[in-house]
Amino acid sequence: MSLVDRDRAILWHPYTQMLTAPAPLPIVRAEGAWLYTEDGRRILDGISSWWVNIHGHSHPKLNAALAAQAGELEHVVFAGCTHRPAVELAERLIEILPRGLACVFYSDNGSTAVEVALKLAVQYWSNLGQPNRRTFITLHNAYHGDTVGAMSASEESVFTRAFSTMLFPVERARGLDDMEQRLRAAGDSIAAVLIEPMLQAAGGMIVWPAEFVAGVRLLCDKYNTLMIADEVLTGFGRTGKMFACEHAGVTPDIICLSKALTAGYLPLGVTATTKGVYDAFLSDDRSKTFFHGHSYTANPLACAVAIASLDLFRDEAVLARVSRLEQQLRAGFEPLRAVGKVRVIGGIGAVELITDKPGYLDGIGPRLAAAFLERGLLLRPLGNVVYFMPPYCITESETTWALEQIAGVLL
Repeated sequence: MSLVDRDRAILWHPYTQMLTAPAPLPIVRAEGAWLYTEDGRRILDGISSWWVNIHGHSHPKLNAALAAQAGELEHVVFAGCTHRPAVELAERLIEILPRGLACVFYSDNGSTAVEVALKLAVQYWSNLGQPNRRTFITLHNAYHGDTVGAMSASEESVFTRAFSTMLFPVERARGLDDMEQRLRAAGDSIAAVLIEPMLQAAGGMIVWPAEFVAGVRLLCDKYNTLMIADEVLTGFGRTGKMFACEHAGVTPDIICLSKALTAGYLPLGVTATTKGVYDAFLSDDRSKTFFHGHSYTANPLACAVAIASLDLFRDEAVLARVSRLEQQLRAGFEPLRAVGKVRVIGGIGAVELITDKPGYLDGIGPRLAAAFLERGLLLRPLGNVVYFMPPYCITESETTWALEQIAGVLL
């Protein structure tokens, strides 16, 4: 029996209508930017395996780090214990994060990293004697994850609609002027402003100018509230900088990281804060403790691979590679302006196609995905938004080939 047949008998896939979805790709191995199927096909991973793989599949240095750590310590409870990979990774992150972020809290994925940030913000104010600060300001078209808090902070959509009775209300702003009006009207009830800096990803690959990110920081300071940066996607070079906040030269009070943190090897989330946020939880009163955790918090295997990934950034001029990729994407996506709105930032190129039914449920997305796959390119359009987000290891010739396939389908 084939891998697909065995899968179909017992598995339920994410974001998938199992009744009508095409058969899943039976991937048996991967190397560099390429995936290899059970039936012998070679497919270019044009979405970095859902935005997580940055250095390429089966990277020898990452493989070695994972194997070495497995022989030393695979896991230990992180409540009351510590270990070298967790400490070293936190030290390395603090060195490269925007200046002022000083304390690391580990979780296990992007949604939980955001969930931690939301809970930290609410309890921060409560610990300071301001329990009325419980409202969040987020952006329209936002997507922050699939846990209840992260869904609440996201735009109302097909992703959240079935769970509307579970969600808490937030204020959604359309720009800096709207955000300031909401901050002014809300008085001292706002816990934090939460944004995806520079790029709203699942919301449609929407690019914001650096001035907007800087303006959010200024407004948070003016109205004395916290700024949370969801860099689950944008962290680790995706926008051309190590962290997207660097485009605006700002430091958020809280930053959320995941996806590329472990270069696509293992689940790991980080929520990093300033010392000021951390200090609000230090008390002889145990009720001010942050009572949150996960069984696999600070998993040593994941931390070890994350450290090895940072070594690659340090030793192999990875950001320069992203810069060259961006130049190639800008040139390659330019002809696609004939069919839609083109947006390029860092290692991401996107085109929002002009259709009669824009949005995630536009049936053009699955049809296009099938057409790209026939050409040997794995893409997963967000409805009418086609994006290309390959691993940074992709070569110039491989990128040229992928751009030719995209143009061949869309033009």
